[in-house]
Amino acid sequence: MNVRKLKSGVAAILVAGLSMSMFACGEKETSSYKSLDSATREEVAQIASSDDRLTGELENKTIKWMSNWDINPDGTGKNTPIELAIFQERYGGQVEYHMIDWSTRYDSLANAINGDEGIDFFPASDLDAFPRGAIRGMFVPVDDYIDYSTPLWSDVKQANDMMLWNGKHYVIVNQVTGDKCAVIYSRKTVEEAGLEDPAALYKKGEWTWDAFQKMLTKFVDPDEGFYGIDGWWFESGLSATCGVPYVGLKDGKLVNNLKDPAIERVQNWMYDLYTTNCVAIGVGDFGWTAQPTYIKEGKTMFYPCGLWAMYCSADQWQNNFGEDAFFVPMPKDPNSSEYYIPCGLDGYVMVKGGKNPQGVAKFAECKRLTLLNERAAELGEEQMFDDYGWTQEMVDMKKSMDELALANPYFDFYTGITPDITNILDSNENGIRASSKGTPWSESVSAVYAQIDAFLKDVNDHPVSDTVKTE
Repeated sequence: MNVRKLKSGVAAILVAGLSMSMFACGEKETSSYKSLDSATREEVAQIASSDDRLTGELENKTIKWMSNWDINPDGTGKNTPIELAIFQERYGGQVEYHMIDWSTRYDSLANAINGDEGIDFFPASDLDAFPRGAIRGMFVPVDDYIDYSTPLWSDVKQANDMMLWNGKHYVIVNQVTGDKCAVIYSRKTVEEAGLEDPAALYKKGEWTWDAFQKMLTKFVDPDEGFYGIDGWWFESGLSATCGVPYVGLKDGKLVNNLKDPAIERVQNWMYDLYTTNCVAIGVGDFGWTAQPTYIKEGKTMFYPCGLWAMYCSADQWQNNFGEDAFFVPMPKDPNSSEYYIPCGLDGYVMVKGGKNPQGVAKFAECKRLTLLNERAAELGEEQMFDDYGWTQEMVDMKKSMDELALANPYFDFYTGITPDITNILDSNENGIRASSKGTPWSESVSAVYAQIDAFLKDVNDHPVSDTVKTE
C-alpha cells in the first residue's frame, strides 16, 4: 500500500494551481525602497577603502545597465547589494538602470546599440547571452579590461575560460552558482510519508538518482492525488547531472552531443520516470499547468526549480511551498565520478558601443570582492536572512551547492546560440523534454540531430558579426 495513503485517507480534491507568472518571486511589490543602515554602510566604506585588491579611480562614474531587473534597490523591498555599496563607496560609482521587457530584451538592446544610447552592460545570468551576443555583434570582448590571472579572479578563471569565443572572453563570470535548478520539497510531506529527508541523504553522500526515484515510487499515487515531479525545469536539471551538455564548447567550437552515451542514459532514465507516473504534469487529474502550491499542500513530492523562486520575502515563498519548504541540489548521477549539477552564473556582458567599459570592470571587481573579502561575504549572507527570511541551514545548503558548481562547472550552450536551436531542443515533441512526456530519446535524436548539426556548423563558420543583427 502507498505509504502516503496511511497518513491521509481520502485524497483532497485537486484545484487549479497558479501560473508561473503568478507565483514567481518579485511579483508582490511594496513601496519600500531599502537602503543600508548606517552601521552597515560604515563597514562597507571601511572594506572599500582598506582592501588593496580594489585599485585605481574612475573618471566616468556612471555605468548604464539594461535589463528587466534593477541592480539598485527597488519597489520589491530588497536592500542595496553589497557590491553596489562598495562601488559607491570606493569609486563614487552609480548604476543607471534602463528597464526593458524580458521577452523583447534583445530587440530592445539592438535598438539601443543602433541608436548609440551607450548601454554599458547586460546580464549574462540568463545563460542565453553567450555566444549569441557575439554572433550577432551585440557584445564585445572584455580582455582589455579584466585580467583573469590576478588573485581577484583566479578561482573563477576556469569558468571564464569556458566562455572563450573566437579566442576572446565575452562573459564576465563573477561567480559560478549552484542555484540554477534545485529540488524544492516539503519536509513535512517527506516525514509524513515515512521517507528520509533528502538533505540528510545529501549530507551522507546518498542523494543519487536511485534515492530520488525510490522516494518518488513510494509516494506517487495519481489515483489518490499524490504526484511526483512538477515544473518545467527538471529535464534540463536532471540532464546536467550526467556532466555532458547537449551543446558543448570545445576548442572554441560548438559541439553537438545529442548522441553521447551519457545523454542517452539520462534521457532513458527520464523516460522510465515517465512510464512509472513519476512525472506529474499530464498525469491523472494533475493537468498541464505547474502547481507549485501542491508542495505546500502535500500533494507533490518534488518541484525542481531555480532558487529565484525563494529569492523573495518569506511570506511569498512560503505561500507557494509552505513553512517547511527546503531544497537540495539535483541528485548525483551514480555512474559519474564527479557530482555535476546545473550551474548558473552571476555575471555580465559588455555591450557594443558602451561608453564606460572600465566602469563595468570596476563594478565587477566590487562584486568579486564581496565574495572574497570575509566580512563583505558575511554582510551579503546577512542580507539573505533579512530579505528572504532564510534559515542558517538554507544559507549553508546554498553555499554547498555553489561549491559543487565551482568544483565542476557545467554549462549547456543550447539556449545561448540561436532561437531555432533553443526552440528545437526545448520542445516537448522531440527536444530534451520529450522523453519525460513519452517519446523515446532514440526517436528524438533521429528527428533533430541533423538540424542541430547544420545550425552549429553555420555558427562555427561565422562566429562574430561586425554589425548588429536582430533576431
